[in-house]
Amino acid sequence: MSNQTTKWSQFGTLIIVFFFWGFVAASNDILIPVFKEKLHLTQVQSQMVSFAFYVAYTVGSLIFLLISSAIRKDLLQKIGYKNGISLGLIISALGTLMFYPAAEQESFTLFIIGLFIVGLGFSLQQTAANPLAIIMGDPKLGSQRLSLAGGINNFGTTIGPLVVSFAIFGSVTASSASADIQSIKVPYLVLGLAFVIVAIIFRVSSVPNKIDLEAAEPEGADALELGKPQQKELPQSRHSVMAYPQLVLGMIAIFLYVGVEVSTAANLPEFMKEHLQTPTDKIAPFVSLYWASLMIGRWTGSVGAFNLSQGAKSILRFLMPYIAFGVFLLVNKIANHDVTPFYVYAILIVGLIVCDILSKGNPARQLLIFSCMGILALLVGIFSDKMISVYAFISVGLFCSTLWPCIFTLSIAGLGRFTNKGSSLLILMIMGGGFVSLLQGWLAAPEHLGIQYSYFVGVACFAYLAFYAIKAKAALKQQGIDYDVKTSGGGH
Repeated sequence: MSNQTTKWSQFGTLIIVFFFWGFVAASNDILIPVFKEKLHLTQVQSQMVSFAFYVAYTVGSLIFLLISSAIRKDLLQKIGYKNGISLGLIISALGTLMFYPAAEQESFTLFIIGLFIVGLGFSLQQTAANPLAIIMGDPKLGSQRLSLAGGINNFGTTIGPLVVSFAIFGSVTASSASADIQSIKVPYLVLGLAFVIVAIIFRVSSVPNKIDLEAAEPEGADALELGKPQQKELPQSRHSVMAYPQLVLGMIAIFLYVGVEVSTAANLPEFMKEHLQTPTDKIAPFVSLYWASLMIGRWTGSVGAFNLSQGAKSILRFLMPYIAFGVFLLVNKIANHDVTPFYVYAILIVGLIVCDILSKGNPARQLLIFSCMGILALLVGIFSDKMISVYAFISVGLFCSTLWPCIFTLSIAGLGRFTNKGSSLLILMIMGGGFVSLLQGWLAAPEHLGIQYSYFVGVACFAYLAFYAIKAKAALKQQGIDYDVKTSGGGH
């Protein structure tokens, strides 16, 4: 396995679903202000869009675990990984069908049910797609392939708000008043058709249906080459996955990480409407830049997946952030948006590069540095105003970009035979994207903190992530584990 090269034909098919996850997740941020305006919702009610979508991941994971327990065999090992992705796509397609009666009846409840079903399908796709990405070639490059897949995911998050905004408003110059609930039907029916087509493509593709995860795990010399240290086995850890402190604390970290990533973007439209009087249909490029910020960080982390010299990789680590930023500018230019206000953002990208260099690839150090920068960005946004606040909040995306792989790496380190179960428990905690968004939406009400001060929720999330970076490093050292290698990974 260690001598294999990446199977790019299979990988190219696989990353289609990574694109879909990002496209839909970021497009939800465009639906939020439309629903709020047309269905006369409060800010906390509008955050049910994020809540339903992300809680669906948790419910889907629980259903997966219950079915696996009932049949006494891993569900994907039973039906196949490729078939599992196809089934997940069909489930998501059924969810998009709900948008038609929801629009006809102007029913927010039906919209939420539709998004929930889409999320259920995504949960099954996620469970199957991540291990598939790891085994499609040299396992030593599995994390880099996940980072590349995460970059494609964030390409979807970058163009999703623009495409959906165009579809809903009819043109990039339309006024917010031109938005109509009825206009949501067709884009999501088309998306459902795309899900079905890709499900068929997967069914007939060469993507593996059965995999041996143990064979894909590098051992011996390969493990040493990866920089994976020998670890001491904790006596109590042999019988329970919950005996590992890095996992238990990491579950909370995943919950709060996804929470701050999603809630920062989900509440951005309301902040811009209140503080800059920005029309609803003009917000899409700023939401797009937030998600592009995650793409900027993850594209940088994908450099290691390619067979290049060390010199070339070093150069690309400086160029990739700006190539990704260029993609954002190009997409918005094609959409006839004025991109000149975004040029200043190139300065903030320098901060990302510096922090990446300072982290030296150590996941605990990177998590600590980036969490502290996330706190700084939010505080600047909270205590400043106008465009400074907007760009400060958007820059949170830069410092969220690498946190998923850092937390995941630290959480499952040393779990041994409990690794798959630990990974499933971490996926369960994606529900944080819904709960934290709902909390911030409630606090954003004028009678509570107001929209700007509600971002203190994100400060609290980052504070815990910084704490986790310190505690996880200490817990792992007690087990004889001390990671000090480059790490990267895909997005949720």
